[in-house]
Formats: sequence, structure tokens, C-alpha cells
Amino acid sequence: MKLLLISVVQSSLLCAGQVLLKFALQALGTPSWSMAFVLRSLANWWLLACGLCYGAATLLWLYIIKHYPFSMAYPMISLSYVFGMLAAVFIFHEQVPLARWVGVLLIIAGCALIAK
Repeated sequence: MKLLLISVVQSSLLCAGQVLLKFALQALGTPSWSMAFVLRSLANWWLLACGLCYGAATLLWLYIIKHYPFSMAYPMISLSYVFGMLAAVFIFHEQVPLARWVGVLLIIAGCALIAK
């Protein structure tokens, strides 16, 4: 059960990083190799927050793979897909077809079985 809880936090941080990355890229506009783009990137708070989320998720991942069997730990990353789907609906207001919801439910069921 502890693995499941830590995996939920780690996957939430991964998803938050992806959401923040999308916001950062929208704020940056068209990418280029110019100095102006690089300076805009360095001053982009969305991008900084994205990096912090990824850093925290990585630290949790290091803890997970040190203390749990890899065959249990690695499939738990798929929880980030569940959170990604929820972010698509609630943050980006996307329409999600029933088949994708069934897939998300299968991921949740698989993670619950692995965590037992």
C-alpha cells in the first residue's frame, strides 16, 4: 500500500511537470535558436516550475526503485497516464472518448493488482 501511495505522488508530480511544460511552451511562442528565445526560456516561471516537479518526481523515483522490486515499481509509472487524462479533461477541457476511459480504468486495476 505504501508503494501505491508514493507512486501516486510521484506520478502526480510527473503529470504536473507535463502540464506546466505545456503552459511554458504556449507562453514561449515559436521556438528558435535565437538568444532572445533562450532568454525568454530562462525567465519563464512555468518552465522553472516544470523542472522542480520533474526534479521532485525523480527523487521519489530513486526512493521507489531502491526500496521496492523493479517488477512492482516500474508499472506504477503508468499512473501518470491516469493523471494525464484527468488533466486533459479538467485543465485543458478536452473531450475524452469512452474507449480511453476504459483504458484508464484498466491501468488503475493493473496498478492495484501489482501493489498487492
